[in-house]
Amino acid sequence: MNDAREVEVVVVGAGQAGLSSAYHLRRAGYGPGRDFVVLDHSPAAGGAWQFRWPSLTYGKVHGMHALPGMELTDADPARPSSEVVGEYFAAYERRFDLRVRRPVDVRAVRESTGGRLLVDTSAGAWRTRALINATGTWDRPFWPRYPGQETFRGRQLHTARYAGPEEFAGLRVVVVGGGASGTQHLLEIAPVAAATTWVTRRPPVFRDGPFDENAGRSAVALVDERVRLGLPPMSVVSVTGLPLNEAVRQGLADGVLDRRPMFDRITPDGVEWKDGRHVDADVILWATGFRAALGHLAPLGLREPGGGIRVEGTRVVADPRVHLVGYGPSASTVGANRAGRAAVRDIGRLPASPPTAVA
Repeated sequence: MNDAREVEVVVVGAGQAGLSSAYHLRRAGYGPGRDFVVLDHSPAAGGAWQFRWPSLTYGKVHGMHALPGMELTDADPARPSSEVVGEYFAAYERRFDLRVRRPVDVRAVRESTGGRLLVDTSAGAWRTRALINATGTWDRPFWPRYPGQETFRGRQLHTARYAGPEEFAGLRVVVVGGGASGTQHLLEIAPVAAATTWVTRRPPVFRDGPFDENAGRSAVALVDERVRLGLPPMSVVSVTGLPLNEAVRQGLADGVLDRRPMFDRITPDGVEWKDGRHVDADVILWATGFRAALGHLAPLGLREPGGGIRVEGTRVVADPRVHLVGYGPSASTVGANRAGRAAVRDIGRLPASPPTAVA
């Protein structure tokens, strides 16, 4: 595209990973709007946090790490995390003059001329020497498929559309998923629902005691090994286990977190197992996680035979101009901060692109 704007780096996404990357680009001497641009498809600052359910207050958030260069202080733990983090991210963008463009949908990233990439968006196109992809997972909720799913007469929804416990008052609810969201939903819904049932593919693993630095490194190493092999990443939470806090202890004691193995099929009025057991349900809530939102990178052909994108650090092995930040081992708030710094350092080592010929 002859009318494409020229920059050195395009950052896609303005959540924790994208803002961290933009901060480190500024520190490295790149000028916002001139040398790099941050494109975000969300309507406001806050990344995926702005879409979290209101009952997820800041005090319930596990392991929210501050962005580099600016602490999050004096946050009211009783306020919704969507508000606290949204305001914090907005203030961060202003403090460091990151000039995030939103809402902008990135449609595709393709090969361009002169060794550059072409980023096609709803707001026009950019040609760039490097791309930092920080799109996270919120836009790709994972819905498992089970026999009979289409026959269910009740409501099915995913965590991405969960708005709080009030909508489940007096209903029989099956919650599917063994992660933090599943347990949080159950603990909120159980006091108002007629009945709750928790099902997971694997028995949940609860972590008692502090999660120290050594344990964190071990967990990240397991995730990192998969992406180095070109396999789809596991979430960091899947290898860290669930924190055994007071609310979870009470849920276990009350039987709210009495887990059942995964059902085998869905019926019009509930779920059932091969041994004949059946649970009536009005709602099935799929707390089954998310997948990386990378569809716009498909034209570059980055996926490996294993189904994932092979990454070393943040750099895509198949195309070192592309960095995935907040992907795999950096899919945590502290990991995203470190990955943003690493991506900018690697981009600085790329050879300069030759001058662009004007048609």
